[in-house]
Amino acid sequence: MKRKGLLLAGFSALLVLLTGCNSLAVLNPKGPVAKTQSEVIIFSMIVMALILLVVYVLYVVIISKYRASKAAPDYEPPHEEGNWLLEMIWIVIPIIIVTVLSVVTVRSTSAVEKVPAGYEDQKPLVIYASSSDWKWHFSYPEEGIETVNYVNIPVNRPVEFRLYSFSAITSFWVPQLGGQKYAMSDMVNTLNLVAEHQGSFVGKNSNFSGKGFSQMEFEVLAMSDKEYAEWIKDVKNTASELTEEEFNTLLETNFVGRKTYTSTHLDFRPAPEGENAGHDHGGSTDSESNSDSEMDHSEMDHSNMDMDHSTDNTTNGN
Repeated sequence: MKRKGLLLAGFSALLVLLTGCNSLAVLNPKGPVAKTQSEVIIFSMIVMALILLVVYVLYVVIISKYRASKAAPDYEPPHEEGNWLLEMIWIVIPIIIVTVLSVVTVRSTSAVEKVPAGYEDQKPLVIYASSSDWKWHFSYPEEGIETVNYVNIPVNRPVEFRLYSFSAITSFWVPQLGGQKYAMSDMVNTLNLVAEHQGSFVGKNSNFSGKGFSQMEFEVLAMSDKEYAEWIKDVKNTASELTEEEFNTLLETNFVGRKTYTSTHLDFRPAPEGENAGHDHGGSTDSESNSDSEMDHSEMDHSNMDMDHSTDNTTNGN
């Protein structure tokens, strides 16, 4: 009876764990990138489970076979030489496991960095996704609109998210569409995603970037081409223009709701790419000041050399 009770409890726990998997967004992909990553995760879990199974079986066998016995106090076990076959097995098998996992990881990482297979011939929709404390700004340069804390995309079309930040380093992550990638202040990272199913997906900041990072959630709504075109048209007819003053107010406000504008901040606050990348944002003031400082240093060096020569001559004359 006790054994049956233990089996029933174990089976019930397994059912609870399996039903709980349905709530894991990373294992419920809605796009090719997320599907590739979920397959790698499941494959790795199966490999690790098999390893644990072998270890536990060997553990039970060892403690059963070589447990302490009631032998005589002066008993000495016979001397046994090492088994070269067993030694080769426990050396080669870990090498094979690490090699397989490495190959799978490298291939999948290379695949998700590109436009998903089957969508290479389509023109991607470029969306600049920038973060600030504690919100997300989505700029559509092709349509000339901008949204805050939500982003709408057409289904079955590659989307190229260009990520950067106006404050601390954040991490852009839509679990059902693909893995996370960092958004930083002095560079633009690119993330290629495709939604193959219509629906609403939760996006978030997965990087601990401050006290409000947990509230940096946004909605990704994948819609048909017709619905997407109607939404663009409705935004242009109803939303207001995004001015530089309004954008600065958004940056200074910690928490805001959803907002929509008929222009983007890229016109007056471009993304840190191209000539605007890095700490040098393309201005001439810095280069001029650098050249002036170099001239000052060179003149100081020459004057110091002249003073040294005059001192040497005076010393030699004395």
